[in-house]
Amino acid sequence: MERIAGTPVSFVNVRDRDRALKFYCGKLGLTIRSSDGFGDFIDMGGGALLRMTVFPEYSPVPHPVIGWIVDDMSAAATALQSRGIRFTIYEGMGQDEQGIWTSPDGKSKVAYFTDPDGNVLSLSQA
Repeated sequence: MERIAGTPVSFVNVRDRDRALKFYCGKLGLTIRSSDGFGDFIDMGGGALLRMTVFPEYSPVPHPVIGWIVDDMSAAATALQSRGIRFTIYEGMGQDEQGIWTSPDGKSKVAYFTDPDGNVLSLSQA
């Protein structure tokens, strides 16, 4: 079976476009590829795009909607924290002081944070 050809696009909904763009472009360092009256296509690197759409009455879901795989979790977390990002600490999850959870075998790591609209985002290291 032939796979679908094209550019991968993730979707995120936000309530306030300007505030969200300050976060995604300012704090996360992503760039706008194009914009229209409904939202923006944001370049996530590696050929992937994020379609950010504005819905004034939007309510976020409690699970991650976007994630990035990183080579060095601690360095990535430190870089984001220096930009004002705070990682979510979940009671009983056993995360470290940076908010990083490490699997029992020590090989995998994950950390969660939210955008200004409450969308859960993640960093992962395998």
